[in-house]
Amino acid sequence: MKISDENTEIEVEIRKKKIKNLHLYVKPPNGKVTVSAPLSMSDAAIKRFLQTKLAWIKKQIAKFAEQPHQTAHEYISGEFLYIWGERYFLQVEEIERLKHKSRLILQGNHAILTIGKTSTVKQRELFVREWYRTELKLKVSEKLPKWEQITGLKASDWQTKHMKTRWGTCNIKTGKIWLNVQLAKKPPECLEYVILHELCHLVVRKHNRQFNALMDKFMPSWREIQHILNGHDFDFKNASPCS
Repeated sequence: MKISDENTEIEVEIRKKKIKNLHLYVKPPNGKVTVSAPLSMSDAAIKRFLQTKLAWIKKQIAKFAEQPHQTAHEYISGEFLYIWGERYFLQVEEIERLKHKSRLILQGNHAILTIGKTSTVKQRELFVREWYRTELKLKVSEKLPKWEQITGLKASDWQTKHMKTRWGTCNIKTGKIWLNVQLAKKPPECLEYVILHELCHLVVRKHNRQFNALMDKFMPSWREIQHILNGHDFDFKNASPCS
């Protein structure tokens, strides 16, 4: 579906689902616009809603256009990695894999990756991902007990997982939460926000007034942190439960 004014035409991806409310997203890194809509909502009604939000959508797309974007990693010297919100220049040292173990260490503003000469891009990617996982586990072991004590809410268990569309998720029946490995790239306060978010979902399933009030109680600045974490998403009457 396309929406437009006299100066702009924007393509919008529409996904109809078994949901009650409309959800509008402008997603990083390029400002892709998507809408999740109830099955019963007509295309005409969706388009009317989008036209009312056109100015907001254009503003968010412009913000993404102003931000520097990192191209896909090849894991070679000269690229950079984000670790806990800080940017490190990647320095790759190739070795004979049989003689030494792969490793990633931080020195000043450099991330030094020691890896086998014959390793593929995919193998380097997976190694770095597991390094992020180790970093995340250490930080979660510190931050989760802190927020459990603050809130009085407790997860039955937790794990890390590489996810493309969510920063965290939980199972309200079992009390278990999962945290995205990629959180290790973000500032530490983003991890704390996601931990609190998932703990709150253990008692409030939906993103409603009760949920927001609980977040406000324990982290008044959560909206600002969410903005840093997610880019510029607009969730219209969001009622999506965690899985």
